[in-house]
Amino acid sequence: MTEKIYYTDAFCKAFDARVLACEEINGHFAIRLDRTAFFPEGGGQFGDSGMLGDAEVFDTQEKDGEIRHYTRTPLTVGDTVHGVLDFAKRFRRMQCHSGEHIVSGLIHSLYGFDNVGFHLGEEDVTIDISGVLTDADLRRVEELANEAIAKDFSVRAWFPSAKEAAALPYRAKLAITEGLRLVEFPGYDICACCAPHVNTSGQIGVIKLLDFANYKGGVRIHMLCGEMARGDYHSRYTAVKKISELLSAKQGEVAEAVERLKGENEAHIRELGALKKALAETLAASAAPTEGNLLFFAPLLDAVSLRTLVNTALPKCGGICAAFSGSDGAYNFCMASKTVNLKQKAKEISETLHGRGGGSPEMISGNLAASRAEIESYLQ
Repeated sequence: MTEKIYYTDAFCKAFDARVLACEEINGHFAIRLDRTAFFPEGGGQFGDSGMLGDAEVFDTQEKDGEIRHYTRTPLTVGDTVHGVLDFAKRFRRMQCHSGEHIVSGLIHSLYGFDNVGFHLGEEDVTIDISGVLTDADLRRVEELANEAIAKDFSVRAWFPSAKEAAALPYRAKLAITEGLRLVEFPGYDICACCAPHVNTSGQIGVIKLLDFANYKGGVRIHMLCGEMARGDYHSRYTAVKKISELLSAKQGEVAEAVERLKGENEAHIRELGALKKALAETLAASAAPTEGNLLFFAPLLDAVSLRTLVNTALPKCGGICAAFSGSDGAYNFCMASKTVNLKQKAKEISETLHGRGGGSPEMISGNLAASRAEIESYLQ
């Protein structure tokens, strides 16, 4: 049985242990030790990584009651090895996991809802709550959670006796009768949990509820704590600062500046659409009538104005009226005809001009990888 150091000392960063087994599995090696500070994945938290001697531990899992440290190089059974955790990663996870307990405990006590799902990822933390909460509810929870951090109270983790557990109002995993481990944030939460946590609430640093959305009859909350929240703030601040500089607006006014820019952009898009429509109509008006095919090459037109051009010029055409935008090797097209079944001809056009498209017997559209010379040679 491996001694689980992380149960008694969540802040143990390095340790010595004896190698009990080294099993090759799918090109990797599963290492078992007589003692370990590496936490195996569980309770919504990923397994620890780090080093065992010169061997990198890229994951830690528990299977059939045995803790397996996965490496890419083998270790010798019987040797003593020095283990070093990637503690910066572990600490970030402990901050977020401990923060989740406080948030879930507050939601349970204030609104009576349960945490029915938890995932601690590398970019954020999600909590699934069994009932619906409002933005105001979550702002209240966030404020109270950060008050808990400021109190810097001690966090307790222990294995209660069956009698003690029966008298405690703890959350989650109520059916566990053996090996029950409780984690208590006094005044905020007491919950069954196997993961390592901070020693005091102050070590969480800060709790930030980022966003929430309706999910399976309740809500899914996205949150960050401590170092992950600080890193997120830095990246968001950097982005806002850059946007502020690009828009020549104060940082606190970038949303209003973006709204104005969006409105201006929409007006420009409408104006550009009108100009493209006018160009298409002008090109159609300037074309001479023909009993054969009528071709237009208009690189500035989009799919809508190509259709306008073809529809407007079609009465002047006895064969296929075709319009193309783009350049050699990358043309968008629209074709229409009153005399040729274009749906039947689409396969031949695609094969000859290296394209893709489809539509109705009267009109087809798509794209071609042909050159202008190839198109003109085929259609004229």
